[in-house]
Amino acid sequence: MLLNSINKLACILLLIFFISSCNTSKSTTTTQDERLEALKLNDTVTIANDEIEYEIIIIEPGFNYWVASTARPKGYYSQSFLENRNYLYVMEWNQRVLQPQRYPPNLYELQINYNQGIDYGYDVNYLLYNYFIYFQLTYKQRLGPFEPRI
Repeated sequence: MLLNSINKLACILLLIFFISSCNTSKSTTTTQDERLEALKLNDTVTIANDEIEYEIIIIEPGFNYWVASTARPKGYYSQSFLENRNYLYVMEWNQRVLQPQRYPPNLYELQINYNQGIDYGYDVNYLLYNYFIYFQLTYKQRLGPFEPRI
């Protein structure tokens, strides 16, 4: 009888220990998570190359977060790859700006002045390319012959 009571007590203590050791909805955020959450709030990206006085301002909710969390890291693509893709995307973009009856004018508002012979630098090309990928995936548009992918 005493052995039976000890077994029951051991089971109860084990059950209490098990229940108390289960963590219920403890939120632990890392510095990386906090940084990404802060990027969600900042929806303006400025792409600039001070040497040639070139600047693009993108006001797009979620783009900052997407670049930090989803886009390929800097250095993944070569600058020549980015320049070639950007040139094709810009040409298609500008064609769509000129055809508001055919393409949604709220998506294609302004032309982009991008010249293939100018070295805009890696950072400008990287962010511009990623904006085009983000834009295509977000708004289900296709700018050119390439399937937008990450």
